[in-house]
Amino acid sequence: MSAENVREIVTDIYENISSQSLEKGDVLINTLHAIQDHFGNFIPIEAAEVMKDLTGLPLSRIYEVLTFYTMFSTHKRGKYVIRVCKSLPCHVTGGQAVVDSLKNILEIDFGETTTDGLFTLEETSCLGLCGVSPVMMINDEAYGNLTPERVSEIVDGMVSRERSE
Repeated sequence: MSAENVREIVTDIYENISSQSLEKGDVLINTLHAIQDHFGNFIPIEAAEVMKDLTGLPLSRIYEVLTFYTMFSTHKRGKYVIRVCKSLPCHVTGGQAVVDSLKNILEIDFGETTTDGLFTLEETSCLGLCGVSPVMMINDEAYGNLTPERVSEIVDGMVSRERSE
């Protein structure tokens, strides 16, 4: 994709979101989310430069937001980003078995993407769902009370849906 295409897409997204009378910080974060959704779970690095021009914010501020929030990535990721909670409540309720199961099923480690480009595995701090630990999120959907068996069912179901599409 050319730099001109990225500029046009990012500008359209920004103009749509900024017209909604949001606070400046909300416009930046909401625009970055929309950019990431558009490009398939990552934000092209060229988009930061465009956002600098559109918002008048320093490039360092754009990068600060991109690198502070773990939900943003400037690297291509799988269609489904699996974030596994590594906090203490999840750990003591079987979280490590869930992690081991995911790594085994997907044949990848944290920070890697499956060869078919379907899944990326990431670890994250507390997701705020300690009452149903261990937990993971796949894109924007939370899954709780996980076991290795349930993880296998969830992943297998997603793979089956992808194959039938």
